[in-house]
Amino acid sequence: MIHAPAKKSLGQNFLQDMNIARKIVDALEPGHKDRVLEIGPGKGVLTALLADRAGLVLGVEKDYFLTFALDRCPGLQAVNMDALQLDWSRLDRWPGLKIIGNLPYNIAQTLLWDMAAGCRSFDRAVVMVQKEVAQRITAGPGGKEYGALSIWLQSFTTPRVLFNVSPGVFRPRPSVDSSVLELRPLPADKIFFVPRDLARVVKTMFQNRRKQLGRILKTYWNDRRKIALEQCGLDPRARPEQLSPEDFQGLSKCLFSE
Repeated sequence: MIHAPAKKSLGQNFLQDMNIARKIVDALEPGHKDRVLEIGPGKGVLTALLADRAGLVLGVEKDYFLTFALDRCPGLQAVNMDALQLDWSRLDRWPGLKIIGNLPYNIAQTLLWDMAAGCRSFDRAVVMVQKEVAQRITAGPGGKEYGALSIWLQSFTTPRVLFNVSPGVFRPRPSVDSSVLELRPLPADKIFFVPRDLARVVKTMFQNRRKQLGRILKTYWNDRRKIALEQCGLDPRARPEQLSPEDFQGLSKCLFSE
C-alpha cells in the first residue's frame, strides 16, 4: 500500500481494512478477461486485489502524487484526472466494463448521476458511498429519502445495498457511516425516454416537492398539462414523492413528445 497523508481538499478517507477491501472486490467478480475502471484508487488497497484478478485495471485518480505512485503498480494504468470530467459515453467501446471505487463523499452523487446515463454498456458497478446517499439511491416512493437521485439512478440501473461499513476502517476516520452499493444497468429496451427530458422533469418536480402535481404542471407546462395527466393516468393532487420512476419516465415522454 502507498504511504501518503490524506488531503482534506480532495475529500480523502483511505480504507485500511483488507477484509472489507476483499468483500468489495469479490462483489465485483473480476475475471482475467475483464476490464475494470477504478474511480479514486487512492493508496491502492483495492487496486492490488484487482490487479491479481482482472485483465486490465484503469485507475482514475485526481491526486497527482498518488497517480505517480500508482502508475508503478503492475497491471494498472493510472490516469491523473478528475473523475467528474470523465466522458462516460466513450467507455461504451469497452462492453462489459466493470466499475469500482471508494468514492469521495463530496462527488459521489454527481459522479453516479453522470455514470448512469452516460455509460450504457457496463456490466456492473460496485462503489462505496455515504450510507445516507445509498439510502436515497435505493429509496422507494413515499419515503423521506426518495427524491431526484432515487428516480434517476433507478431509471437506468437496479441498485442495491450490499453491506454497510463503519467509520473505524478508514484513516482519517469520517464522521458518517458508509455503504457498499451495487448498480446493474437496466436492459436497453427499458430506456424508452430521453434522458435530458427526464432530468428536467425530475429536477423541476423536486424543486417543488411540497406542491401538487397539477399545480407544478400548470406553472411549467400548462399547454401539456391536461394531456399529460390523462395519458399517464396520474392524479393531479399527487405530490412528486408519490410518483414512481416509471411515472416520471412516462410523464417526461408525454410532456416533450411532438
